[in-house]
Parts: sequence; C-alpha cells; structure tokens
Amino acid sequence: MGVKNIVTNFASPSSVDAQGALQDAPLKEISFMPSTLETIDMALFEWLNDELDIFSTTNKGWKKVPVIWAGSERSYQIKRDKDLRDHSGALKLPAITLSRESVVKDSNFKGVAWAHVPNKNDEKGGAISVARKIGQLKTANFKNSFSYREFKDYNFPANKKLTVYETVTMPTPTYVTLMYDIRIRAQYQQQINEMLTPFVVKTGQIDNFFIEQEGHKFEGFIQGTFGQANNITNMVNEERTYETSVQAKILGYLLGSGPNEERPKIAVRENAVTLVQMRERASLGEGEIE
Repeated sequence: MGVKNIVTNFASPSSVDAQGALQDAPLKEISFMPSTLETIDMALFEWLNDELDIFSTTNKGWKKVPVIWAGSERSYQIKRDKDLRDHSGALKLPAITLSRESVVKDSNFKGVAWAHVPNKNDEKGGAISVARKIGQLKTANFKNSFSYREFKDYNFPANKKLTVYETVTMPTPTYVTLMYDIRIRAQYQQQINEMLTPFVVKTGQIDNFFIEQEGHKFEGFIQGTFGQANNITNMVNEERTYETSVQAKILGYLLGSGPNEERPKIAVRENAVTLVQMRERASLGEGEIE
C-alpha cells in the first residue's frame, strides 16, 4: 500500500494571513497515505465485513457470513482460512464474494478538484498546497545572523521578517468510477432473504454510502437492481443454490502512480527569504576573498 508519509505540526494554508504570518490556529499532525486501487478495494471490503456485519441462520446457529475477495487465488484462500471450504475444496455456504468489475476515468467526473493542476516540472513534483509550517532552525539562523550584523548580539530582538516556511504539496487527484460485483450465495431462500435485506435498507430511501481507508473517504452507491441467478427450477440431481448479485458503484480518486511513481508522494519546499548577490571583489580592488 505504500510507505506512510507523516507531516507533524503543520497548519493549514487558511491559517496564514496576507503577510505570511501564522495566526493563532491550532497545529495538528497530518498524515498522507497514497490512494491506489487497492485502497478503494480494501475500503469497500471492510465496509462489507465490518459495517454491514451480515449474519445468517445456519445449521449451527446464527453465524457471521464470511466476506471473500474473489480476486485472490484459490490456494491462498484455502491456506488463509481453512474453514471457508470443505474437504473436497467446495466453498461453504452461505458466503459473500466481492470482485472489481471495471474502472472508468470519466472526464465529466472531476470530484472536488475540478480543474487540472499540473505537477511542478522538477524532481519533487506536487501541485496542490495542503499544509505549511515554520522552519524553526533556518528561521532562527537568519534572525540570529541579522541581529549580529546590526546589533552585534545574536539574540537581540529585531523586527525583521526573515521567516522560512515549509510548504507541503500533493499531486492532483485523478478521479475514477469503479464498479464492484457483490455476490450473495446460499443454499436456502431464508439465508438469501436475511443477507440481502441489509443491502436494501442500510442506505434508507437513498442509495449512497461512504467508505474510508487510511484517511481517504470515498462515496458509493448501491444499484437498485438485484440480479437473481438461482438454479431452483432445474430439477436435475445437482445441489440447489441461491445467488443474488448486488452492484456497487464507487466514486474514488487516485494519488500518484503507486510503486511506479518516481517522485515523492508529497513534496516539501522552502520559500526564499533574502536575495544575496555576490560582488566582484577583484574588479573593485577589494582584494582576495578570505
């Protein structure tokens, strides 16, 4: 999922006045994590497993229904949780499976960052300023140097604006629409009814819900049509199964290119404090530079 980037004691840009001085705004720690396709997958998986927390009636009583990511290999599923399958390798029912069906980059879906802000053309990148703090060490060095030049005292108080700010920038989010297929599988109609009902009533009269993962928040929508794929009308010898498909639409965003990103996930830059121009001492007859 990427390496965690932490910026401590940063104030938001809104707490900086027109002269660049920090107002009396509370400082807080801000954590940045990359948002990838896996981030959105995990957010929806945890929403299904933890927030919906679906149970069903089984021959062993009232049991929690396992949520399985269908994209993982079968050998991994068997090794990770041996209770998911029987001795023949068949999946034990009831169960809920989740898979990602499509990813669409729609130019009409721009999210909060409506305009495209290109990254800075350097090795750091970054496009949108999200935080700022005072570089205390460098600010103190500039202040002490000025005080000594003017007053021969490093700690003499001087009303001189020589503040160094560290500004944090992040890349522009890329908004995508993801479609997920949630399959509810069971052996009895009662189990299907018990598992399907939370998907219908969880969002009430509207269809949207929110999922979160590693500080990122995405909006989702449960589609109104629930497809049935039962084999109860087939009067052959195969076992009866009930299956209902629930489609979930997630409006997400991506930050960076994941492991293929060459630039840092966040960029920290410092402002210029003074402009220093070197003099040509030899042409002015001032001797050699010591």
